[in-house]
Amino acid sequence: MSGAWRECGVIWKDLAEQSFLSLADHRLRVLLSVLGIAIGIAAVILIGVVSQGGSRIVLSELETFGLRTIWVFRDQRVTDPRRAMREGTGIDNADLAAVRQSNCCPGLQHLEPVVLPRGQLSPFMRAQGRHTQVDIEGVGLAYLRVNNDELQLGRAFSAQDIEQGRRVAIIGTEVQKALFPDRANPLGQEIRNGEVRLTVIGVLRAKDRSFLASIGSAGGRDANARVLLPYKRVQSMLQRDQINLLQAELAAGAGLSAITQLQDFLHRRHKGAFDYRSENMMQHMNTADNILGAVSIIGVVAASVSLLVAGLGILNIMSTSVLERTREIGLRKAVGARSRDILLQFLLESVLISLSGGAIGLLLGGLASLVLTALLNFPLLPSVPLIVIALVVSLMVGILSGISPAWRAARLHPVEALRYE
Repeated sequence: MSGAWRECGVIWKDLAEQSFLSLADHRLRVLLSVLGIAIGIAAVILIGVVSQGGSRIVLSELETFGLRTIWVFRDQRVTDPRRAMREGTGIDNADLAAVRQSNCCPGLQHLEPVVLPRGQLSPFMRAQGRHTQVDIEGVGLAYLRVNNDELQLGRAFSAQDIEQGRRVAIIGTEVQKALFPDRANPLGQEIRNGEVRLTVIGVLRAKDRSFLASIGSAGGRDANARVLLPYKRVQSMLQRDQINLLQAELAAGAGLSAITQLQDFLHRRHKGAFDYRSENMMQHMNTADNILGAVSIIGVVAASVSLLVAGLGILNIMSTSVLERTREIGLRKAVGARSRDILLQFLLESVLISLSGGAIGLLLGGLASLVLTALLNFPLLPSVPLIVIALVVSLMVGILSGISPAWRAARLHPVEALRYE
């Protein structure tokens, strides 16, 4: 057995030496083919890295809304022009109390109201002679938990703050920087919206939604420019008891039917006067994942065109090499070389060209990823599966490009090959 292995090793060693010598005789052609493979693999690596990095960026920012968060709100779209359009948000404090008392939706937990006074209250807050534009939100007791928010300083709203509509506020980090640039701790300080005085009791930990903001996503408003107030305080400022949306968290193991149950309950309660829509975080994450996946596939297909061209280049080189070495093949067969040996040598030459290009392509793709990482300040490095896929692709390109010329060389008749001019 050891003798057979030794003989096999000698054969492969001879095949490798012959392959390297043959490739060295055609350096320029080989180099051009290697570069073609390298560019194709580098493009595939870079597209894969960017798509994976983009997915991580988008999904990490979407996670800042809470992974199991759902929202239910009035559907303002008019589907029947004959139907009278009623005013209002379609949800009020009585609806919230009825939902909580009825236990209509056991799959939802931490159901809380959100009041959005955009266009009704001044978007500016002021303090100590400074002004800044903010997003004001009236929220409930469990808002921070459902919305995946954390406090950097201070405390959350208490049940008394909510029910009594106290004049207290939790501000974002951008609001703190704008209104209290000289204070590391703004707790207890007063801010004003119009003539309403509010006391700062907490500062939210910063959230990064810069990418969502850059693409104009509705959820991409600066999360750090928020001012949270007890929702009953905002209702008092607006002089109405309406709620813009209900926010909740899907219980573990609960299906999306829980959202439908809430919509149906509200629809029945108002006797069909309002229609309701819903959104959930998993829906947004799946949509983003599908879009990024489709973009990645399109990019990889486009990059694969260069691999196809490079593969055709290898096929051309190997076909030309068979013609140029026809007499050599005949001579080797005449002195005892087997067709299998000829087939393996030409196939090995094709694979060596392709794998060399794949290795250089991985290096180029890795360097490009490092440059992007430095420019974007976000990790965009090739993953192990991506590297393995790139090497397998380059190997397959070499085999598929070389199999036909290698097979043709192996089938040459020794006498006819020796006569070839």
